Amino acid sequence: MASGFFALLDDIAALMDDVVVMSKISTKKTAGILGDDLAVNAEKATGFVASRELPVLWAITKGSALNKLIILPVAFLLSAFVPISVTVALVLGGFYLAYEGAEKIYEYFFHKSHIDAHRVYTKNPLTKEEQEIAEKKKIKSAIFTDFILSVEIVIIALGTVMGRDILFQILVVSIVCIVATVGVYGIVALIVRMDDFGYRLVKLGKEKGALNHIGNFLIRALPIVIKSLAVIGTIALILVAGGIFVHHIEFIHHLVETVSLPSIVIEFIVGLLVGILAVVLVNGFKYILKAIKGKTKN
Repeated sequence: MASGFFALLDDIAALMDDVVVMSKISTKKTAGILGDDLAVNAEKATGFVASRELPVLWAITKGSALNKLIILPVAFLLSAFVPISVTVALVLGGFYLAYEGAEKIYEYFFHKSHIDAHRVYTKNPLTKEEQEIAEKKKIKSAIFTDFILSVEIVIIALGTVMGRDILFQILVVSIVCIVATVGVYGIVALIVRMDDFGYRLVKLGKEKGALNHIGNFLIRALPIVIKSLAVIGTIALILVAGGIFVHHIEFIHHLVETVSLPSIVIEFIVGLLVGILAVVLVNGFKYILKAIKGKTKN
C-alpha cells in the first residue's frame, strides 16, 4: 500500500517536472507575442495623471485574465475533439501577426505624422469627465488587443504540447497564461511608474548627487524604453509569424529547406513578405470599398 502511494508521488513529481520543462519551452515560443503585449500595454497605460496609471493598468489586467478564462476552455475542447483546428487557428493567427507587424512598419514610414492620444493628453489637460471617457476607451481598446494576442499565446503554447494527454496540455498552457498575465502586467506596472520613481529620487537627492542623476536618467529613459519595446515587439511579431509559416505550412517548409541562411533570418524574411502581402491586400480591399461607397453616394 505504502509502495503504491510513493509510486504515485513519483509519477506526480515526474509529471510536474515534465510540465515545468514544457512550460519553459512554450513560454519561449510565445516570447515574441509577450514582447508585443508588453509594448502595447505599456503604451496604453501611459499618458494619464500619475494617480490614474495603476488603476487603468489594473482594469486592463483584469480584462486580460477574463480573456484567458474565456479562451482556455474553448482551446482545450478544440484540441480534444478537433485537433486540426488548432493548427488552422495557429496559421490564421500567423497571418494576423505578420499583417500587424508589417502594418506597424508601413505606418511608421507613411503615417509618421499621426500623434498618439496619450501624447495629446499631456499637452492639453482634459476635464474629469473627458478623462473618464478617455480611460474607458483606452481600457476597452487594450483589452480587445489583449484578447487577440491571448488567443495566439494559447494556440502557440498548445501547439507545443499537441499529442500529449489533455491534463498535461491544461497544466502547461495554464502556467504559460499565468506567467503571461502576471509577468507582462507586472513589468508594465514598473515601466509606467519609472518616471514617478525618478521624480521622487530627484526630490530626495541633492542637485549634483547620485540620486539626482539616477532620477533624471529614469525620467528620460521612459519614452526611450516604450519606443524600444514597440520596435522589439514589431520585430518579434514578424519572427513569430515567420516561424509559424515555416514550421506549419508544408509548401513554405520545403521551399526554405535548401536556403543556406540562419533560421531566424529565414523566419523574419518569410514573416515580412507575408505581412507585406497582407497589408497590400487589406489596403486594396479598403480602397475598393471606399470607391464603391463613393459611387453609391453619387
